[in-house]
Amino acid sequence: MAIVIVLLVGVVTLAVWWVHQNFSYWKRRGIPHDAPRIPFGNTAELMKTRHMSDLFGETYRKYKNKTDGPFVGFYLYLKKIAIVTDIDFVKTVLIREFDKFHDRGIFYNEQDDPLTNHLVAIEGQKWRQLRQKMTPTFTSGKMKNMFPTVLEVGDELVRVFAEKAQGGPQLLNVADFVSRFTADVIGSCAFGLECNSLRNPDAEFVTMGSTAFKERRHGKTVDLFIFGAPKLAAKLRMKATVQKVEDFYMKIIAETVDYRIKNNVKRNDFMDMLIDMKKQYDGGNTKDGITFNELAAQAFVFFVAGFETSSTTMGFALHELSVHQDIQDKLRKEIDAVMAKHNGKLSYDSMRELTYLDRVIDETLRKNPVVAHLIRICTQRCEHSNAKYFIEPGTGVVIPTWGIHHDPEFYPEPEKFIPERFDEDQVQQRPPCTFLPFGDGPRNCIGLRFGRMQIVVGLALLIHNFKFEVHPTKTTVPLKFRVGDILLSAEGGVHLNVSKIHHDI
Repeated sequence: MAIVIVLLVGVVTLAVWWVHQNFSYWKRRGIPHDAPRIPFGNTAELMKTRHMSDLFGETYRKYKNKTDGPFVGFYLYLKKIAIVTDIDFVKTVLIREFDKFHDRGIFYNEQDDPLTNHLVAIEGQKWRQLRQKMTPTFTSGKMKNMFPTVLEVGDELVRVFAEKAQGGPQLLNVADFVSRFTADVIGSCAFGLECNSLRNPDAEFVTMGSTAFKERRHGKTVDLFIFGAPKLAAKLRMKATVQKVEDFYMKIIAETVDYRIKNNVKRNDFMDMLIDMKKQYDGGNTKDGITFNELAAQAFVFFVAGFETSSTTMGFALHELSVHQDIQDKLRKEIDAVMAKHNGKLSYDSMRELTYLDRVIDETLRKNPVVAHLIRICTQRCEHSNAKYFIEPGTGVVIPTWGIHHDPEFYPEPEKFIPERFDEDQVQQRPPCTFLPFGDGPRNCIGLRFGRMQIVVGLALLIHNFKFEVHPTKTTVPLKFRVGDILLSAEGGVHLNVSKIHHDI
């Protein structure tokens, strides 16, 4: 009994010492930071009353230009984090010394949880090799091949809106419809499936995608462990993917691959390119090829990552255009003129003429970045001219995208929606790394071309055919964000009045 008591006292003493050491890390280093609260660190309000981007943005605003170094300390629960407050150091992390900050610290377990083994999560040399293999998949030429599929779904989006908006202004949750649009686009391009969720909102392919976002395999305590110690969790053979999600997508991907290979089906889409790489692997070319599990993980993340980010951006853009009717009118004139010039059609090449639409999209991404912060893990010690501001391997580094995008030094009156901020002369005046909706550097979003393409097609067709207005009681102005989500998303959707525009023939 005495031995047990001694052991317990020893364990408790060790735990207390570890907690004290952990939560005094930044203080011992002399790095400015807010005092942490055990066990939440600086995140007691996180996911309850405040969004993560708000906490990081507040820290950025509080300490920027008020310290003698490029970052401040922060405790994300038990994890020590450096929040970057100097824009030049953002470039150091993302580009200049990328070799020291190439990992994201996201859980993945190739052996037991195959759908987590994707480009967003994997690390080190494995990431470099896969990124190199995947990069040719997202060239301009490949996007042009997929454009007809995107346009076809866009035309269906217009038909669905036209049916819903009959008889004058109709109140619609546009966020719901554009999410189904992006789901159908990616479902077709990544899986070759005509899921048609625009007509059937309960399509299993889409509901499973939603489940992947919203349902958790474990409770909060286990999730926190996986988040806080992803490598240890993988060694313990833990899984994060909900089992029914894994079963569904692995089955549907296997069936798609098998059918296309047996029947020599070619669609010039993302799945075709993945299958070509799998064939190379099966033929012995492991350098350029990928395994079936790697194929499945990339198809899965293409859907999960692209579906939510693109649709949310479209919803935010329609909200801003409803609030700012003058901008909506100016945009519609541009779209109408470009389409009239091309026989009333939208083409891959004519998209490049929609320069004001590009600015509207960029300003939407600036004001409401769906991915509101970037995180990197230091893998090699990073030194600074001020010697105390070194970063040790294993330390998380947060780049507060929301805070930077709302910094009046770079974007005067940041709460205003002003697409002209992205006129070429204004862009040239801002320092690098002040616009980060897709990240920057070698680990930026590989799918940004595809994401922009579907956003441009969707918005161009909608603004050409419909007028969007604020509903006097149902539209939330300004937007409110769901505090419990990692990505930025509108609380309760985006409810707008929608009216059909009748063009003269």
